[in-house]
Amino acid sequence: MKIIEDIKKQLNNNPDILERKLSVSGKDVYLLFIKSTVDKTLFVHSVISPLLDYSGEVSLDILSQNVIKAVEIEKIEKSQFTKSLLRNKVLLFIDGDQQALAIDMELLPTRQPSEPPTSPTIQGPREGFTESIKTTIALMRKQLPSKHLVIKSFFVGELSHTQVSMFYMDNLADKKLVKKIEKKIKKINTDAVLDPHYIVEFIVGHPNSLFEQYGSCEKPDIVTAKLMEGRVAIAVDGSPIVITFPFMLFEDIQNSNDYYTNSHYATFIRYVRAFGIIMATVVPGVYLSLRLYHYQVVPLKYILTISATTQNLPFTPFLEILFILVLFQMLYEVSLRLPRYLGIATSIVGALVLGDTGVQAGLISPPGIIVIALSLIAVYTVPNQAPQLNIIRIVFVFLGGTLGLLGIVGGMIYFVNYLNSMNEFGTPNLAPYAPRVNSDLKDGLHKKPLTQMKQRPKSIHSNDDERGLNK
Repeated sequence: MKIIEDIKKQLNNNPDILERKLSVSGKDVYLLFIKSTVDKTLFVHSVISPLLDYSGEVSLDILSQNVIKAVEIEKIEKSQFTKSLLRNKVLLFIDGDQQALAIDMELLPTRQPSEPPTSPTIQGPREGFTESIKTTIALMRKQLPSKHLVIKSFFVGELSHTQVSMFYMDNLADKKLVKKIEKKIKKINTDAVLDPHYIVEFIVGHPNSLFEQYGSCEKPDIVTAKLMEGRVAIAVDGSPIVITFPFMLFEDIQNSNDYYTNSHYATFIRYVRAFGIIMATVVPGVYLSLRLYHYQVVPLKYILTISATTQNLPFTPFLEILFILVLFQMLYEVSLRLPRYLGIATSIVGALVLGDTGVQAGLISPPGIIVIALSLIAVYTVPNQAPQLNIIRIVFVFLGGTLGLLGIVGGMIYFVNYLNSMNEFGTPNLAPYAPRVNSDLKDGLHKKPLTQMKQRPKSIHSNDDERGLNK
């Protein structure tokens, strides 16, 4: 059949594209499919066997309505043939007919939902998204069986034609926000989309910013909670990560465990995370500035201790801190890229051997190692912000090493002012503290019980400010 030959030619006659010819009531019926993406058992029982047993009139409408036993069947035009085949549909042609049927018989390798490694919970749901967009949609439907849940799908990427799905609640999400994000997705012009992060820079207002402008997670319960606040979520086929808009910095200080435990403990842990951010970024620079410029504010016994451990070092304090930072970062990169168990062994041995040997050899000092180690550990109190915090730490090391505490204070003012100037999709990045939104403070650093959170966050524009429990 010429149409089939043309399609095969367009797809470079790839060997996994198969054609099957059947004789149904004296008419030739052709089936075209990609063998590696088709559920063969379902294909035989739902398509081939019914066609071979059929003996009535043959037309696309009759076959789709009365013969083929499939959930999803669509009649398509010639312009859609190749795209439908590449989306793993089985194409059915009748000799002499210029249209075809696209039958869903897809079976792709995928893993079962499990607890994601990025969002472990002590209590609460443990299901996580998988790389299949169908599984992601199913988990969202399971978590949120509401008539107000809207799912819109787009195919993005000139070569990959990746399915991108947008989720929102039509009774809560701001219509202007939905239209703005939808418009930006439709305007994306790129070869391939393999992950939500491929499209983030096309959506956010400051693509060159150091700081994140979107939320990301792998769990349906977290995405559902954000949709309930009037946000929009975006999932991409092939990735378990779901991104959400708009975003506030304090989201990363929160954790799903906070909502499955005592509110007083959740408040304490949030303050610990906030302190961890300060320790991760500022402490190395402060330590360096105290050693170089402000040693008079350090108690005498500490000065004597530090002097005893650093007096014979060949490096200046500034170069020592930089050397330790680079050393630890190299160990971290090695542990990520080596096979799992070898990486763990290498990082442990490297940290112990190099650290201890470096101290004994007089190349680095124990106080320097302790300060950098504390800073590196503190980064992972807020793991979503780890890349940014690592860069900011280096900035403060340079400021502390050149300008002292004045540079540290100036750097903090600059970063806070910069964050405060970011207003993505009408939501201030530092809300609910800058600007101060009193009603939203119930779920800020201090967490109130859920029964007291009677309003949705006012920092996020929503069509309904009142939660269901207040109605």
